[in-house]
Amino acid sequence: MPKRLRIKQTDQLEDRLAETAKRLREEAAKLKPGAARDELLRRANQAEVGAHMSEWLRSAGLQPPR
Repeated sequence: MPKRLRIKQTDQLEDRLAETAKRLREEAAKLKPGAARDELLRRANQAEVGAHMSEWLRSAGLQPPR
């Protein structure tokens, strides 16, 4: 069985997702309207939603189920 590569993340997930969304939006701005641009914008939106969801899950106000 091959050994798994383990990577120690130095930035929080929310920061990485926000940076990915920013990069994707910048790439999309360079493209003409079309399917490729729409796909980049969709992926950027997903990254932003993921960042917000992760932030919400880590919030202090979230209570465990009883």
